[in-house]
Amino acid sequence: MVAGRVMVVGGTHGNERNAPWLLEAWRRHPALLRSSGLGLELVLGNPAAHAAGRRYLDQDLNRSFVPALLDAPEPGDRELRRARELLALHGPEGRAPCLVALDLHSTTAAMGNSLVVYGRRPADLALAAGMQQRLGLPIYLHEQDQAQTGYLVERWPCGLVVEVGPVPQGVIQATICRQSQLALEAALEVLAEARCGALRQPVRLEVHRHLGSLDLPRHDDGSPAAVVHPQRQGRDWRSIGAGEPLFLTAEGVTIPFHPQADQADGAVRAVFINEAAYGEKGIALSLTRREAWPVEPAWGQALQGLARNLQTPG
Repeated sequence: MVAGRVMVVGGTHGNERNAPWLLEAWRRHPALLRSSGLGLELVLGNPAAHAAGRRYLDQDLNRSFVPALLDAPEPGDRELRRARELLALHGPEGRAPCLVALDLHSTTAAMGNSLVVYGRRPADLALAAGMQQRLGLPIYLHEQDQAQTGYLVERWPCGLVVEVGPVPQGVIQATICRQSQLALEAALEVLAEARCGALRQPVRLEVHRHLGSLDLPRHDDGSPAAVVHPQRQGRDWRSIGAGEPLFLTAEGVTIPFHPQADQADGAVRAVFINEAAYGEKGIALSLTRREAWPVEPAWGQALQGLARNLQTPG
């Protein structure tokens, strides 16, 4: 495997301002970030959308890394061109290659500080396990959702998303920045341990495995017929059972949660409740199942094998 660096991305969505603010601070004052001796590429994900203060210009950059779209004839829309540019610059075979992608995001939902892992790549799971061991972060395992694909970190050999919230779109908050930096520094510590063959892993990994998403009830014209119920709002990571309040109509009618067959055992928890950016995607909240997995030795072996090729600064 070619040698490479760790790519730290902020501003994949242009109206998420906290991570880009951190990137600029770290560029001006590198000593502010503990890199654990690893070479970093600090990358503003979507500069044009960031300048415009919009989530994206043509389409969501964090859904643009679909192989079929990337291989399509150019030019494509602006986000697709940016996705190709990022891979040409910092992909594993790029001009300044990176092997790990750490994508820093914020959310309007009451998620606190959490990790998002896409699929079950061993190196990703080992990195998430090491971070959970250090910081106790909940992990949202997103998989098997054909309606939501093409995430940036999936195109690098190892990668995950750090989500911090709640914070309004376009707003920079000190607490959000601090939590983002702590999570990033924990990730870099895990990678540095793996690089020198001294990776520490917990016995178990706790995940919230994605089951599917729910939209608001809608009128025939597509407009919302109800909103998230006040008793559900802000209760991310909490269990939701059959019959509990879920939505509320303008007339004051409560619409309860009706679980599907695989969601009826009381272990279902909701995440990204009323996330502002997901309304256009038809998502009012996502449902997960909380599970504890034994950490497999192969995960750590995969991460250590990759991390041996990580460069130091310079």
